[in-house]
Amino acid sequence: MMAETPFLCVVTLCTLMLIKISARPTTFAEDFKAAWSESHIRQVDGGKAIQLVLDQSTGCGFSSKRKYLFGKVSMKIKLIPGDSAGTVTAFYMNSDTDTVRDELDFEFLGNRSGQPYSVQTNIFAHGKGDREQRVNLWFDPSLDFHTYSILWSHKHIVFYVDDVPIREYKNNQAKNVAYPTSQPMGVYSTLWEADDWATRGGLEKIDWSKAPFYAYYKDFDIEGCPVPGPANCPSNPHNWWEGYAFQSLNAVEARRYRWVRVNHMVYDYCTDKSRYPVPPIECHA
Repeated sequence: MMAETPFLCVVTLCTLMLIKISARPTTFAEDFKAAWSESHIRQVDGGKAIQLVLDQSTGCGFSSKRKYLFGKVSMKIKLIPGDSAGTVTAFYMNSDTDTVRDELDFEFLGNRSGQPYSVQTNIFAHGKGDREQRVNLWFDPSLDFHTYSILWSHKHIVFYVDDVPIREYKNNQAKNVAYPTSQPMGVYSTLWEADDWATRGGLEKIDWSKAPFYAYYKDFDIEGCPVPGPANCPSNPHNWWEGYAFQSLNAVEARRYRWVRVNHMVYDYCTDKSRYPVPPIECHA
């Protein structure tokens, strides 16, 4: 037994160090709070899941209690079933700053019944956004929960749907491309009306006779460097998301990424010549 004691101590120490920067799926109240319209946020299964409600009076939203600088955030979400045209369910990270905000967006755009759900991603870095991409999901996201994740490291930002990468934004600061590296971001989600643009560019309006609309969340998982927190955490090269295996897409992820872009991408700002006659530098960096 004596020979095993040092090993056990090392394992325990590593575990304690990991606890400082990571968390596993928790209850809503442990890491999150209502951001607006708390009456429209309902806890389910003892707080392990929540229901967001949108009706004619208001939508609602929640936010993390802390901000984070680098890491990975994930949630399982079940989106609005049936006719959800004009609604937007958003899951995103935001620095909550004004002119120089950083933001990483998932926006799930409602649809008329029978049409595919689209997910729009956008990236704001140093106050500059307008980097929208849209992908039609290859499944019905209202039938069951699916996992949506954002990985944010010094090397790249990756948006995942059920571990399938649908977008990668690389750190090309060396080529004068803005990249979020210094501002901690909170984790947010909202359910709201946006029928002036959300479905077919605003042509399809929300049908309030179908209200109230519901979206469900569970398995809230934040693994990152909390701010305030250990000052050396964000720059620590030993954080798992900074490891060699996560510095780029692996072979399986790269193949899945190509499949998504070839078969399911429906809009890319990089190829929108009406907006950008000359593609932004990050599009060919």
